[in-house]
Amino acid sequence: MFLRRFVPLALLGLLLGASGAARADDEGATDFIQTLGDEFVAVLADKELPAERRLEEFRRLFIESFDVATISRFALGRYWGRASKSQRQEYGRLFSDYIVNTYSARLGQYSGEKVVVGETRNDRKRDRKRDRIVASKIVPPEGKPVRLDWRLRRRGEDFKIVDVIIEGVSMAITQRDAFASVIRRGGGKVESLLQELRSKVRGKQ
Repeated sequence: MFLRRFVPLALLGLLLGASGAARADDEGATDFIQTLGDEFVAVLADKELPAERRLEEFRRLFIESFDVATISRFALGRYWGRASKSQRQEYGRLFSDYIVNTYSARLGQYSGEKVVVGETRNDRKRDRKRDRIVASKIVPPEGKPVRLDWRLRRRGEDFKIVDVIIEGVSMAITQRDAFASVIRRGGGKVESLLQELRSKVRGKQ
């Protein structure tokens, strides 16, 4: 439960001899996460902010900071190829609303946690060499800090978050596994997931 609460905050040593461009990229990635963390904390710490405004601010931060198209497609996994064009479009809309609604409910549980941003490294996986991983910790007023890594990918001149890894557990993979389970229970039909998401989104409205 503790890990799930802080996924919304839910929004490493540089090698000697790294190029100036690489160092600048790492600094940009670190600054991106630090700024995002500060914005999240500002929203969470403002107890006078109405619930609807909190939801709006969280939605804005999510849309601006996360590569929603990439994450949503990854979460659908191999079933993306089975979905029709109209199903993909509806799924994209539902996915955004589902994520925002799911975690906005936890925004009010903030109790003084801080985001401490560490260093940045390149991903060593062959197909993700250009990704930057920014290390950070969620530090509560009491208790053990939670390790949280952010996977960033260049999108033009900006960075976008494509995954959040909490204590070594990828949230993108966790979400993909959960969606796959829903589809399997529905006989392998993407429509079964859409029905589930519609129900969850409407239940939060």
